[in-house]
Amino acid sequence: MLVSLILSSFLLLNCFGFVEGDQQGDTRLKTLKNLIYNNAETTVKLDSTALKQLIQLSTTGTFPNRKQRVSFSVYPKSKDLKLGKGQTVIYDGILTNDGNGYDDRTGIFTCPVAGTYMFVLDCLSPKPTTIRIVMNNNAVGSVHIASANYGISWQQLSRTVILKARKGDHVKIVNGENNGFMHRSHYSGFSGTLLD
Repeated sequence: MLVSLILSSFLLLNCFGFVEGDQQGDTRLKTLKNLIYNNAETTVKLDSTALKQLIQLSTTGTFPNRKQRVSFSVYPKSKDLKLGKGQTVIYDGILTNDGNGYDDRTGIFTCPVAGTYMFVLDCLSPKPTTIRIVMNNNAVGSVHIASANYGISWQQLSRTVILKARKGDHVKIVNGENNGFMHRSHYSGFSGTLLD
């Protein structure tokens, strides 16, 4: 029982990245040690106050080497989008928004933490359209749907970019030409996730 307890404690320490001499790490280490009320008995008793503290620490993202979870996936839910030149695309359908970086009022994703992000743009359109992924007012990726010579031809395009971003950087989707069009529902969208 004692060997199992020592092994479990060692695994927890390694899992949560405790570092000797780190003040926050020392506090978390004491909290973990307080979980074991009396390890001399064959039955382990848990101190519920210390357990609650450990759970709170694990959910607030204050462990060393643990970044906040950030991801979003949005799409035009209510209507097809008719876009003017330079217009920011505002997606009103939200599938996920972990970290609350995407603002459905402005269409802008603000990076809540620094790191490497992956962004994906999808667009379905029946007419000439140029859509750009823009970071801090600089285009970093584009899709272009050309006109068809033989009537209406729906085209689906996608573009993925991986970018280094600082906390507070803005990423949005912008229409590049006059009379842009994006089909509603799950055919078009904008997604992003923090990779590291």
